[in-house]
Amino acid sequence: MGDSPPKRWVRCLAGAALVLAAGSAAQAHHSFAIFDTQHPLELRGTVQEFKFTSPHSFIILEVKAPDGSIVIWKLEGASPSILARDGWSSQSLKSGDEVVLTVDPLRSGAPGGAWIGQRVNFRDGRPVVCCVSDAF
Repeated sequence: MGDSPPKRWVRCLAGAALVLAAGSAAQAHHSFAIFDTQHPLELRGTVQEFKFTSPHSFIILEVKAPDGSIVIWKLEGASPSILARDGWSSQSLKSGDEVVLTVDPLRSGAPGGAWIGQRVNFRDGRPVVCCVSDAF
């Protein structure tokens, strides 16, 4: 009372299509081509929020523009598992912390980019965590 050969064939093709689609989505997720790694920017600002979430962490940073207005930068970082290996935790940054960090900005020019743990310091020069690697 099993499936007929045509039904098994259709199920097999459907399963293969799902596996291929999932693989393509995962590959697309890990592309960092949207970031300009050739022109890093140094930002000084105040942490609005630190999201230690999968698949990537985020720093929401308030940066004072030259005209005095506040610009919100959304900065993507490594996964919590990678950051944890380097000493980061969900408590490493808190709302109100003043930081200086170097980011690879978005190619679009929008206020966003990618941050790497070793390039994040408190405003007084202390690293947020000690001795991190460049794992992103």
